[in-house]
Amino acid sequence: MTYREQWLDGGEELAEAFAIRIEVFCDEQGYSPEMELDEQDKTSRHLLLWDGKTAVATGRLYWKDKETIGLGRIAVRKPWRGKGVGALAVAALAAEAKAMGARRAELDAQCRAVGFYEKAGFTVCGEEHMDGHVPHKLMQKNL
Repeated sequence: MTYREQWLDGGEELAEAFAIRIEVFCDEQGYSPEMELDEQDKTSRHLLLWDGKTAVATGRLYWKDKETIGLGRIAVRKPWRGKGVGALAVAALAAEAKAMGARRAELDAQCRAVGFYEKAGFTVCGEEHMDGHVPHKLMQKNL
């Protein structure tokens, strides 16, 4: 299956990206909408992956320092999970981070997803910590 990438900057219409994030992080995982949608959305570069006319995955990029871009809020709608869509989203985010001039990408992975990100070339570089009610680990990849 072929998916179409769309890139949006913080000032653009992000309703589709927000809808996916609310569905995955709030409805499924119990995060509050106030915690999920934050000020960083305004300054981030956002990815949407489309399957035809349906937005199926999202993620965002933001500068952490002059060499490091953070990948975050990576979410795939339930019917598209297990089909490689998440891997496509992570690869697209990493490629865009490199194109933006980053030398390194970092993400804060839910502990249950560490293996998924290791397959994408990320390595754990931080201790386990809580983000809301879910344990996470900081992961990094050289670009």
